[in-house]
Amino acid sequence: MQNIFLQLGTGNGESSIEDGIWNLVDKINPLQMPHDTFVTDLAVIMILAGIVTLAFFKIRQPLIIGYLFAGMLIGPLSPLWTSFLPEGGGGDHGGSVGILSDIAALNVFAEIGVILLLFVIGIEFPFAKIRSIGKVAILVGSLGLFLTLIVVFYASTLLGLGFMDSLFISAALSISSTAIIVKVLEETGKIKKESSILVLGILIVEDVIAVILIASLESIALAGTVSIEGAVAVVVVATILIVGTFTIGIRTVPKLIDKVASAENREILLLSVLGVCFGYALLANIVGLSVAIGAFLAGVLVAESKSAEVSKILSSPIKDMFVAIFFVSVGALMDVSQLENYIFIAIALIAVALGMKLGGNLLGNIMLKQPKPKSLRSAFTLAAPRGEFSIVIVKVGVDAGVVSAFLFPLIGIIAIITAFITPFLVKAGDFVIPKLTRK
Repeated sequence: MQNIFLQLGTGNGESSIEDGIWNLVDKINPLQMPHDTFVTDLAVIMILAGIVTLAFFKIRQPLIIGYLFAGMLIGPLSPLWTSFLPEGGGGDHGGSVGILSDIAALNVFAEIGVILLLFVIGIEFPFAKIRSIGKVAILVGSLGLFLTLIVVFYASTLLGLGFMDSLFISAALSISSTAIIVKVLEETGKIKKESSILVLGILIVEDVIAVILIASLESIALAGTVSIEGAVAVVVVATILIVGTFTIGIRTVPKLIDKVASAENREILLLSVLGVCFGYALLANIVGLSVAIGAFLAGVLVAESKSAEVSKILSSPIKDMFVAIFFVSVGALMDVSQLENYIFIAIALIAVALGMKLGGNLLGNIMLKQPKPKSLRSAFTLAAPRGEFSIVIVKVGVDAGVVSAFLFPLIGIIAIITAFITPFLVKAGDFVIPKLTRK
């Protein structure tokens, strides 16, 4: 800046002053800000997310839609920026993307958001609540998932997709998004309802099945065969982790947290519960399971301690920040320029997947003679959103070169559309369910 003002003060002609002014304008042009630091990305995300979510709050729309919309505004090929940014600014998804520079770092922060979200939600559900829905969650979750997978596979083949494309897209669309559903339930104040306990149990079951599906699809992609041993190994490991949590963990971890809480220092307590959260997420990751499963189980352990409520209050603000980054990042990574190319096939697949997910979960609940309002509410909640696991499954196929490249933008479009649909579907359930259950 000092050199610019020196330039303004030298020379005798108007041209030197004019050149200096234009240099100054060029230096402070916000569209020419440095794009090589994560701080820039974080500033852009937080400022824009704050403005957009405030607007959505004022018009009484779910904040999750505001986060996604904010992400789409700063995404790689957003029409808002492509005409302003220099050529090559789009880059690939690992480097400079649109007005963002480090998507890889954002993905790390987004994963932290998912871990903290599931951890705080786990604190709402002590062991007694989880135990009450175990068998129902396993049967309903498995039935809804596999019915959706089979029907979407055949629908995909009818739409002209090849065998491998149909296999991967049907697997992707059979898994509901844990992060999106939990956030919507939280925003709508339904997180403590009995139906929500069942929904969270089903989501845990789906996460375990998702890990098995990913392992199986990877073996198909690489060797052309399904590894039954791998699938069995995942089930065994998940069972050992869950049983160990509810036997050994539940007798030791809550006591340790209460001992830390007895020091009456909130900073130490916060660090301790976050250590439990990320330690358990790491443990789940090491044994080949989802970090979300580990984080949720950690939250359940904290829920058994006497300081559970304080722990939740302390960790919630940190969770809110990282969850915002997660949803903005999901929106930012969606290639909205591909929307017109795949919109019709996306809508067709969404309709089939949504209908089968709703019908499959409802059928499972009816078979187990669950109360009708509870069955309908859980089915409506689980029907729409596809997210983190869906994108991972398709990416496995694309990276292995066994599916068409267009599946990645297609699943991105589906993830965005279903995320937008979810809050409204939950509200629709609130309107429809009383009419359907009226005697």
